[in-house]
Amino acid sequence: MNVSKTLSAAALLFAAAVAHAASVTGTVTDKTTGKPVSGDTVVLVDVQAGMGEVAKATTNASGSYTLNEPGSGPYLIRVTHQGAGYFIAAPQGGAPGDIPVYDVAAKVDGVSIEADVYEFEADNGQLHVTERYFVHNTSSPPRTQWTHRSFDVVLPAEATVAGVAAQRPTGLPTSVKLDPTGVKGHYAFDFPIQPDEGEKDTLFQIEYTLPYSGGKFSFHPNESLHTQSVGILLPKSMTFADASPEFLPIQQDPGIQTFVAKNVTPGKELAFTVSGTGSMPREAQGNGAAQGDSAGAAATPSTPGGGIGEPINTPDPLSKYKWWILGGLALLLAAAAAFLLRKPAGVPGAAPAYAAHGAPHPATVPTPAFANPSLAAQAFTSAAAPATQVAKNAALLNALKEELFSLESEKISGTITAEEYAEVKPALEVVLKRALKRNS
Repeated sequence: MNVSKTLSAAALLFAAAVAHAASVTGTVTDKTTGKPVSGDTVVLVDVQAGMGEVAKATTNASGSYTLNEPGSGPYLIRVTHQGAGYFIAAPQGGAPGDIPVYDVAAKVDGVSIEADVYEFEADNGQLHVTERYFVHNTSSPPRTQWTHRSFDVVLPAEATVAGVAAQRPTGLPTSVKLDPTGVKGHYAFDFPIQPDEGEKDTLFQIEYTLPYSGGKFSFHPNESLHTQSVGILLPKSMTFADASPEFLPIQQDPGIQTFVAKNVTPGKELAFTVSGTGSMPREAQGNGAAQGDSAGAAATPSTPGGGIGEPINTPDPLSKYKWWILGGLALLLAAAAAFLLRKPAGVPGAAPAYAAHGAPHPATVPTPAFANPSLAAQAFTSAAAPATQVAKNAALLNALKEELFSLESEKISGTITAEEYAEVKPALEVVLKRALKRNS
């Protein structure tokens, strides 16, 4: 009798262990050649264990791999192809872990800047600038442009860099390093510019401050690639003056001044001066996000204003970026957390895999990039694009997983202090665990 009970208990423990252990099987495909990739290393990364590698495999002749998950995650899967890392969130519920990769080159035809957008605020003798580059890669066949100087930027010599981020076409922004090139004010991103995903491209973002004691500063934008639009956004209380004739006013948002120079070639001399003080309208930011305006443009005013703008119905070249530019990552994460924590029980939500192409060093492989809303942002702005509750929940769950991944990457790369890490990680883990529990 005791032997029987012991065997039954052992059988139950074995069954529980088998049920707990899960495996992920997928195929790595080179989208440059259209063929499966053999011999690439595939690694299972534990987001909550310091980005530790917990399982490893090598793709076979048909590009297939299998990884055994030791626990419930969350995990990421990384494959290294020609020195560059490509990521997906580990799928749940037996979904395939297929991973697309691209051949890598130092220079790729078809890389250009869709928009270089400056956002200004000023107070207390400092000018605060956030500059965002939306970079296209329309190479054919598609290839990733990546070296340790994938993308060069030039800032004013007086700039003090406060924050740097990048984003791949299918994910959220993440902190990265900005490397000086040896010339004052010249920097480079060590970050892959992967091929566009539909209309989504790669984003580079730099936040910096400038001395502003005289309440005035002159800029001379220097574009490294052909740029479709150079845009300036500033509060109504600030002044835009001494500008090159290429800059034209766009009257689309009643709370923000917008100026755009189009079709700027490398080496083209541009100039403008900003003066005065002011902040971007915070209330407008929240309203724009709450209304799900995927393009981000505010409602067009009913009457012309100022007498110098283009016709009211003239399309704003920057309208597709404004919702994100004014939204901010903090708002997105807050919305994601709120959405997950109020999700009705019983709604299934297997998190779909999505590509996140990165570089091999943890400082440069955090989460993916964009030019249009990211996967999580699309779910957040779903009022403009109908989607199922399951799809929205899965996308937002992935957003929280990716943010944990980003946090660990920042810790490894030294771009976050120990105090900030200790404060942020427990909060994210609590939200993620509750979301996973409700999602199971």
